[in-house]
Amino acid sequence: MDDKIRQGDLYDFYGMLLNEHQRSIYEDYVLNDLSLGEIAENEGISRQGVHDLVKRCTQQMESFEAKMHLIMKFQLVRENVNRINQLLDSSDELPRDRRLDLQKLTREILEEI
Repeated sequence: MDDKIRQGDLYDFYGMLLNEHQRSIYEDYVLNDLSLGEIAENEGISRQGVHDLVKRCTQQMESFEAKMHLIMKFQLVRENVNRINQLLDSSDELPRDRRLDLQKLTREILEEI
């Protein structure tokens, strides 16, 4: 299941960098949860051909992530936002030191973007 989640994340961030044929097959496999055999039948290619294309697309998008780190940055921002929410939820009134923590965390988020 973790592989499918990772593939979905890769597609969300880098899918538009694939060509139309690659996107179509990758979407069917990852997003529409079709089997390799179903996709092969629909596309008129072999099951192995579908497997190879999905694998190549995943490797290509992993290469984009290794260079651009968009998923990693997004996850860092999400973690920081969760920390801010925890700070806000833990107190009815924000004392000065909490406010400073919140301001520091907000600056870190802005630097990450």
